[in-house]
Amino acid sequence: MAVPARTCGASRPGPARTALPWPGRGPRPGPGARRPPSGPPRPLLLLLPPLLLLPLFAAPGASAYSFPQQHTMQHWARRLEQEIDGVMRIFGGVQQLREIYKDNRNLFEVQENEPQKLVEKVAGDIESLLDRKVQALKRLADAAENFQKAHRWQDNIKEEDILYYDAKADAELDDPESEDVERGSKASTLRLDFVEDSNFKNKVNYSYTAVQIPTDIYKGSTVILNELNWTEALENVFIENRRQDPTLLWQVFGSATGVTRYYPATPWRAPKKIDLYDVRRRPWYIQGASSPKDMVIIVDVSGSVSGLTLKLMKTSVCEMLDTLSDDDYVNVASFNEKAQPVSCFTHLVQANVRNKKVFKEAVQGMVAKGTTGYKAGFEYAFDQLQNSNITRANCNKMIMMFTDGGEDRVQDVFEKYNWPNRTVRVFTFSVGQHNYDVTPLQWMACANKGYYFEIPSIGAIRINTQEYLDVLGRPMVLAGKEAKQVQWTNVYEDALGLGLVVTGTLPVFNLTQDGPGEKKNQLILGVMGIDVALNDIKRLTPNYTLGANGYVFAIDLNGYVLLHPNLKPQTTNFREPVTLDFLDAELEDENKEEIRRSMIDGNKGHKQIRTLVKSLDERYVDEVMRNYTWVPIRSTNYSLGLVLPPYSTFYLQANLSDQILQVKLPISKLKDFEFLLPSSFESEGHVFIAPREYCKDLNASDNNTEFLKNFIELMEKVTPDSKQCNNFLLHNLILDTGITQQLVERVWRDQDLNTYSLLAVFAATDGGITRIFPNKAADDWMENPEPFNASFYRRSLDNHGYVFKPPHQDALLRPLELENDTVGILVSTAVELSLGGRTLRPAVVGVKLDLEAWAEKFKVLASNRTHQDQPQKCGPSSHCEMDCEVNNEDLLCVLIDDGGFLVLSNQNHQWDQVGRFFSEVDANLMLALYNNSFYTRKESYDYQAACAPQPPGNLGAAPRGVFVPTIADFLNLAWWTSAAAWSLFQQLLYGLIYHSWFQADPAEAEGNPEARESSCVMKQTQYYFGSVNASYNAIIDCGNCSRLFHAQRLTNTNLLFVVAEKPLCSQCEGGRLLQKETHSDGPEQCELVQRPRYRRGPHICFDYNATEDTSDCGRGASFPPSLGVLVSLQLLLLLGLPPRPQPQVHAHASRRV
Repeated sequence: MAVPARTCGASRPGPARTALPWPGRGPRPGPGARRPPSGPPRPLLLLLPPLLLLPLFAAPGASAYSFPQQHTMQHWARRLEQEIDGVMRIFGGVQQLREIYKDNRNLFEVQENEPQKLVEKVAGDIESLLDRKVQALKRLADAAENFQKAHRWQDNIKEEDILYYDAKADAELDDPESEDVERGSKASTLRLDFVEDSNFKNKVNYSYTAVQIPTDIYKGSTVILNELNWTEALENVFIENRRQDPTLLWQVFGSATGVTRYYPATPWRAPKKIDLYDVRRRPWYIQGASSPKDMVIIVDVSGSVSGLTLKLMKTSVCEMLDTLSDDDYVNVASFNEKAQPVSCFTHLVQANVRNKKVFKEAVQGMVAKGTTGYKAGFEYAFDQLQNSNITRANCNKMIMMFTDGGEDRVQDVFEKYNWPNRTVRVFTFSVGQHNYDVTPLQWMACANKGYYFEIPSIGAIRINTQEYLDVLGRPMVLAGKEAKQVQWTNVYEDALGLGLVVTGTLPVFNLTQDGPGEKKNQLILGVMGIDVALNDIKRLTPNYTLGANGYVFAIDLNGYVLLHPNLKPQTTNFREPVTLDFLDAELEDENKEEIRRSMIDGNKGHKQIRTLVKSLDERYVDEVMRNYTWVPIRSTNYSLGLVLPPYSTFYLQANLSDQILQVKLPISKLKDFEFLLPSSFESEGHVFIAPREYCKDLNASDNNTEFLKNFIELMEKVTPDSKQCNNFLLHNLILDTGITQQLVERVWRDQDLNTYSLLAVFAATDGGITRIFPNKAADDWMENPEPFNASFYRRSLDNHGYVFKPPHQDALLRPLELENDTVGILVSTAVELSLGGRTLRPAVVGVKLDLEAWAEKFKVLASNRTHQDQPQKCGPSSHCEMDCEVNNEDLLCVLIDDGGFLVLSNQNHQWDQVGRFFSEVDANLMLALYNNSFYTRKESYDYQAACAPQPPGNLGAAPRGVFVPTIADFLNLAWWTSAAAWSLFQQLLYGLIYHSWFQADPAEAEGNPEARESSCVMKQTQYYFGSVNASYNAIIDCGNCSRLFHAQRLTNTNLLFVVAEKPLCSQCEGGRLLQKETHSDGPEQCELVQRPRYRRGPHICFDYNATEDTSDCGRGASFPPSLGVLVSLQLLLLLGLPPRPQPQVHAHASRRV
């Protein structure tokens, strides 16, 4: 019995359900009939059993169409499958290409990737590379300590006595407002010549070092001049290091005084205005200068804290947070009579970028009220540090208290929690300008092995929130050689333009003594660092032998990736370390959590897992098999992993020795090479070659035509076995050139593509060849010429059968332009070879379908035609099933791929929507498919995205947060003596003198990349086929708007065939599934910290030494910073602008070494 039109059909296998009658009286209306009114629509999806069929009621003498029965649609599906398979067999040439490879078996060998051997070799090579840098670091650190020990301090040293290259001199001379121009600097600055060096991506001078001094430090101070004097001797050590290891990149000494001396010399890449770079705030310096920290910051928010003082405290806390790295743990609390956390974090949390962002935003909400209660604040802090049930650094423990003053010393609290061992250091900060007695604050710091600082104004914040590192460095200095251990940093962006780097660091200690028998000096002189570019490490890893989907990765003790193909930060001048977790670089699952833990623990391992991977274009998710193998990199905190698909266990290596022996001329004389020449493209098809580094002298180009031209020109000069070329890459390229040309000769050239409505046929290979036939089709070829970077190539290797790829369409862009039959749909499949029991997939072949022609063919294949005759019409008295051709006004028929994107439709008006997510075409039907488990959703976050900055809110005519005194204030004598009046007076005074600081530079704002985009988090959503493989009918029940649909997977493809009634009304519009990437704040941090990911801190900790002298425990501000910097920073504070992370600059106090 036929199923009535717009009624029910078969459901997925399972218990039978009672069919639901159509709402209203009588039979369900036929197509085009007006449905009687009924109750409110019910957005419920009901699946109906396959054998419960409702009878057809139709008017006598009138033709009636029924919704196609299940077996009919299965028949259509088989016809579609057969048509696709037939075309691919004829034109794809999979079987013929297998035969070609076998016929040329003498031209290549099958090599095996042995994961354990591979990963151990690469780990050993990386260890050797880093060890050479370690030896250079040790020579530098030893030399620096000896030079400083032999140096005689000069109280009367003058600027003209010192000759050095000031890296910022050229920029400052060009700037009439420069501080040195104003002061008339007397320093003898060298003028150097530079040469371009591709290794440094910069102009350098190998004969000299360069010096960078923060803007807010006076270059003519005695401390700085003495520092320049003794560090000059490092120049020869830098040069000797490079002579021994020419691969060395930046060698840097970051001094505790703020001076940076680096080699080779290059001009400083400073901004046009204030250069805020200070080496002491760089991640590598902080890591090398102290051991990990557990820090609790407590902030006095009692009513005595004035508005300006509270602003200073907020800024100070944010600057303090910037001195912490991912090895540290922190919490921030405010206190008056009671103490409470400023954020949702109730315990110490890792000081990573996202957690620090939460703190910085929460700190801005602090409000002053109540009375000061030091006891509440310190008890809260000690309780935090004593909580052993959480992950923490377990090294240096400290409390940082910001207050405007008070009389209570809370000795009883220290006696209870910290004495006599004094395992927690207490640092106190007197903030603002006031007349309170600071003796209690000094006593707290001195009695608990800490330090007392004063922050009277904004200019003192940066220096005084970082100098606590000198105190933490004391145990390291006193530990001597035991503490002289090289540490390797997280990945970060090099300040001099080298790109992503890691840095090896080694602390440099002050070995001087004030006299015979005196105590050993406790000061750290600074940190020595040597950069290693990530690209140099990548060169040690195999790439093309692992196939398109194999790769090497490395992680550190925090689980952050050092190497990974998905490590691609989109922002430049990234101020924070690049901390991408391994579980965020890939799609997280339990197996990967186990692998990550094992790697962090320094173990070896191997595991085969089934996991999800994103496609290269991030539109699809595939479920695949992967083999993970990992080993630790000795002498480092890194662990190395190798990921291989099972089909990449073997690979081809060309063996062209016979041809090479016959040709002692350039490669261009080889027989197969002629098929790379453009003159052969018309008959043999267009060839794209992957832009790989085949030879050292090959000029790279983003234009593949130009790259091919450069390649051919170079091949006219070199022989096949040239030492300047990578023989593996070059020989495999030539082999695949010949292999694909034979495919043209045997299959493509004699076929009429138009007969089957094909725009092109193509083949791409591991060797780097992509051949498109005919030649004219290359004009519309939009895929990446590097097969390993082409989404269709990688997905074809991971999926069995035929992979359809419609053109990418964004919902916000205009529809496809269907002109001249140029819009095509790629269909590709991998070529699997079995040679001597070894299986591999060295190539992918495919066709490009003409969209319009195949849409028409799709209608015919999903119709009731038996031959290529006219469509069948339903007679006056007959009952017929609808089909996708005749009844396209009532029946929607579509092919949707495994990502949920429209591939083909029987609706002409939907042709220009091919490639769009189907929810944008038919939200109601896509939701039904999802609810029926045809699709599964995967959500993840991209932490490396770049977003346009949000415009600041305009809350009124005046700048937000400016302090405006009231009439009562002016009449109050006490106000004129307050910090608020003094700060306002400073602003007015400095504004008159340095008015240029208050003028924005539009050109600079436009030219600054950070003004255009910043790092952000994007939420990604992909869909992939769910667990349902069966074919069944279902009904989307929504009253009068109900719709029947049938869905079935097409065998051996990534397609879903869907037939559905067209909606007659929009009452049933439910939720719309979203696939487009959206801006996000990421997962809720307050929830994430409750289940922190596994990590391990550094293996060493120096937080205690019995001989430490704690008598130097407090002072106020030292010499003032430059007025220009002070005034600009003061203005930012008064305007109430939220503090931004500063990659550079601050103020520094005078320090005698």
